[in-house]
Amino acid sequence: MDQTEFEKLVQEGIEQIPLEFRQKLDNVAIFVSPYPSPDQQRKINLRAGWTLFGLYEGVPLTKRGTNYAMAMPDRITIFQGPIQNATRGDVNRMREIVRNTVWHEIAHHFGMDENEVREAERKRGVGY
Repeated sequence: MDQTEFEKLVQEGIEQIPLEFRQKLDNVAIFVSPYPSPDQQRKINLRAGWTLFGLYEGVPLTKRGTNYAMAMPDRITIFQGPIQNATRGDVNRMREIVRNTVWHEIAHHFGMDENEVREAERKRGVGY
């Protein structure tokens, strides 16, 4: 799948976020990248053999104070290569993982830590 087609899956995932949450997204940009950069891998201490589908980089809404102004947008990156590799090209499975990854990273934007996001996913029946 080329990047343009994959970006459409990401856009679908964004559109499936309930409107009440999409309207509260603030100063965040969502990108697609083939793989995590070496800098991103170092930043999160990504170990060999681990797979990363997405990454949130920024200041969560819950941590923004009155001095939060003129900041660069938070960045959510969805990684096409690892998702394609995990799904072996199964577009329906890819769509599902992209949607869940978008939700996961947006949850970080709203201030949920990794344990809270994983618990919410478990309650929603999300499994990779």
